[in-house]
Amino acid sequence: MNTILSSKRFLLLIYGIFFLTACSTNEPIIIPSETPQFSTQTPTAISSPIDHTTPTWIPSPNPSPTATPTPKISGDQHVLLMAVGDMMLGRSIGELIQAEGAIAPYVDTRETLSTADITIGNLECPISSRGQPEEKTYAFRAPPAAGEALALAGFDLVSLANNHTLDYGPLALQDTLAALASHQIQTVGAGMNTEEAYAPVVIEIDGLQLAFLAFADIPPTDYDYQSWEAGIDKPGIAWAHPERVREGVSAAKKEADVVIVLVHNGYEIVQKVSAQQQEIAHLAIDSGASLVIGSHPHVLQRIETYQHGIIFYSMGNFVFDNFLFPPNYSAILRAEISPDGVDTYEMIDVVVQLNGVPQIMPYDFDIP
Repeated sequence: MNTILSSKRFLLLIYGIFFLTACSTNEPIIIPSETPQFSTQTPTAISSPIDHTTPTWIPSPNPSPTATPTPKISGDQHVLLMAVGDMMLGRSIGELIQAEGAIAPYVDTRETLSTADITIGNLECPISSRGQPEEKTYAFRAPPAAGEALALAGFDLVSLANNHTLDYGPLALQDTLAALASHQIQTVGAGMNTEEAYAPVVIEIDGLQLAFLAFADIPPTDYDYQSWEAGIDKPGIAWAHPERVREGVSAAKKEADVVIVLVHNGYEIVQKVSAQQQEIAHLAIDSGASLVIGSHPHVLQRIETYQHGIIFYSMGNFVFDNFLFPPNYSAILRAEISPDGVDTYEMIDVVVQLNGVPQIMPYDFDIP
C-alpha cells in the first residue's frame, strides 16, 4: 500500500537529501536560512483568463536532438513568450556539456521551452576559450559548445547586461557574441561599443514587433561593475542610468508594438525587492515598456502589476550549480503577448537540481 507524504514532510526529505549530497563536495554551497514554501497556486492574469493547463513531467528527449525552429502563430498578432532567469554554463555545467553533449543542461526543459514563439533568458557567463579571469570572487566561463546548448534548448535571445559578461575580458565577450550569432541567438545589453550595448533588438513574430532592451544595475560590492559600462570604443555592458532607460525605452516604443526590458539588479539571495529595483522598473513602464523581467538575486521575487505593464522583479536561477533552496526553487514565465502588452501569464514551477540542471516540477507526489 502506498503512503502519500504531506508536502511539508516531502520538502524536509528533499532538503535533507540535498544537504547530505552537498556535504560530499568541495565546491562552495549557498545554504539558505529557511526552507521555501512551495506553492501550486496559479497567478492571476492581467486582463484575461489564465490558461490553467498543468505542466507535465517531461521525459528526457533523444540524446542527439537537433535545434527546433521557433514556431509561429497564425496571423493574429499574439505571441507566446517564455522567459527564465540566470543561466551559468561554466564550471561543472561546462564539464557536463563536454561529457554528455550540448543538450545536457536542458534535457528536462527543452521540450517546454521550444514550444514558445520566443524564448529568452539571462546568460551569466561568457562563451569562450580565450581571455584571463578578472580578479573577483567568481569568474565564470563556458565552453564553446554552450552556444549550441542554448540553441538546442530553443533560446532566441539572451541578455548580456550582467556582472559576469566580462569575467574573462573583451576577447571573451567578442567570442560570446560570435558564438551566439552563429546559432542565430540574438544578444542585448552588451557589445563592442556604446551603440551596440544600448541598441534595442527588434524581433517581428506573427506581425507583432517586440523590442528588447537590457540594463545592468549591480549594487556596490568589492568589484566595480560600473567600470564595465560600454564606451565609444570600449566593449562593455549597458548600465541602467535613469536617462538611458527613459530614452532607450521611449525610442524603442516608436519602433515596436511592445517593449520588453530586462534588468540585472537587486541583492543576491534576498527575496525582498529593493527600492532601486522598483524605481528602475517603474521608470521603464512609465517610459513605454509593457513587461520588465529581472535577474541577479538568484531567488524568485514578487510580481507587480504597475500602470499598463507588469514586472517580474527576479526570475531566480535556471541553470546554475552549487546552490540549494531557496535559489533552487524557480520557474519559467509563460506569457501571451499582444499589441496591448501582456494578456495572460503563468509561472511553470521548476526545481534546479544540485548539479545545476533544471526540471519541471511534478504537481502530484506519490511516494511508496
